[in-house]
Amino acid sequence: MKRLLIVAHAPSPNTLRLRGAVERGARHPDIENVDVVSKAPLETQPQDILDADAVIIGTTENLGYMAGLIKDVFDRCYYPCLEHTQALPFAFYVRAGHDGTGTRRAIESITTGLRWKLVQEPLICRGEYQAAFEEQCQELGMYVAAGLDAGLF
Repeated sequence: MKRLLIVAHAPSPNTLRLRGAVERGARHPDIENVDVVSKAPLETQPQDILDADAVIIGTTENLGYMAGLIKDVFDRCYYPCLEHTQALPFAFYVRAGHDGTGTRRAIESITTGLRWKLVQEPLICRGEYQAAFEEQCQELGMYVAAGLDAGLF
């Protein structure tokens, strides 16, 4: 059984819907050999990442950067995971009120340092909230979980 860890900052009803959509996609009934674990940033510990076979990160765009609680996860987990999670498959989504560029750049910078492997183009949900964001998040969760299930990464 493979483990997919979802770490998502979800401070609003809309971001809770996005996290729920990622989880639904990852738990698609056709995906049989993936255990999906979803954690809030403050609950996430280095061991959670060390135990994961892939990670999906969800964040809001805050002042052109990732949410402080997602940055906190990286701060607490970076060094304990650095030498043990190289090539860890990951994906991420950003709920961006603006363009999400700074948030994307920050996450890519940190995960490059960790030497994680981005397995899906980052999903940036820009501008006014749209129901289509939920469909896109569900697809993201399903893609990553299905890739794990199939042994693609």
